[in-house]
Amino acid sequence: MVFQTNSERAVADTYNLYQAKTHLSDLVDRAAAGEEIVIAKAGKPLARLVPLAGVEHGRTPGGWEGLVWIADDFDAPLPAGVLSEFTDGEPAGGEQEPSSS
Repeated sequence: MVFQTNSERAVADTYNLYQAKTHLSDLVDRAAAGEEIVIAKAGKPLARLVPLAGVEHGRTPGGWEGLVWIADDFDAPLPAGVLSEFTDGEPAGGEQEPSSS
């Protein structure tokens, strides 16, 4: 790996605010490709357009293929004791038990 000092780095392209506004889409594409763009107003640098670090490029499906197993009864009804822990003792489906009065 080679490290560069500030004097060895390429000078960033500088655009005035009007140019940056007019060509924003192109400048964003260039920054995303790794360029550093400086935006200035009245000749004074105000902002730097740089690529985001660590941007993920989406996911690749199938990465866990063959590593995960789902039981055949995965979606079977829960045992009554386990189900009551989720429903505070109420019957499943929110139905009310008939009162004995």
